[in-house]
Amino acid sequence: MKSIAVFCGSSLGNDEKIITQSKHLGKELVTRDIALVYGGSKIGIMGVVADEVINGKGKTIGIIPIFLKTKEIVNEEVTELIVTENMHDRKVLMYEKSDGFMVIPGGFGTMDEFFEISTWGQLGLHTKPIGILNSNGYYDALIEQCKTMVDKGFLNQDNFDAIVIDETIDGLLEKMENFVPLPKPKWLNTERL
Repeated sequence: MKSIAVFCGSSLGNDEKIITQSKHLGKELVTRDIALVYGGSKIGIMGVVADEVINGKGKTIGIIPIFLKTKEIVNEEVTELIVTENMHDRKVLMYEKSDGFMVIPGGFGTMDEFFEISTWGQLGLHTKPIGILNSNGYYDALIEQCKTMVDKGFLNQDNFDAIVIDETIDGLLEKMENFVPLPKPKWLNTERL
């Protein structure tokens, strides 16, 4: 993987272990020469990861919708800054610029990005790895909810298994590197997309 879109919070949260692990993620992306594709902000967990990549002289691609581009929020120090018309265009560009997706702690926006990119994978619209970094148990309840969806017949086990999960950065990146995508659904005619 040459680039990873990191979906994460524009808030900092209150768990020092999550903040520390987010810093380590930024450093590890630099070490592995993986470009960071992210929401373009200098605040919250987003800013923590981006600052480490920027300080380590790694590549950062910030993608931010025009209504969020204010001097207080946008990170002007990224390698490349792309301003979009809206949130949907932002997600499409994050998809196009990334070889994989990593979900770290965040709120509603992070969940929106995770579920949309997971749905695209489920539908066979992409075969890129999606990883959840379960920092300090942050996503335990989400993982349990996904298991409930499988148990109740609303989510196919194969689609849940296509999401790679780990508590460690190295473990998750290794799983993402070795990811084997599901076969495309037979009903999908990609010529129409």
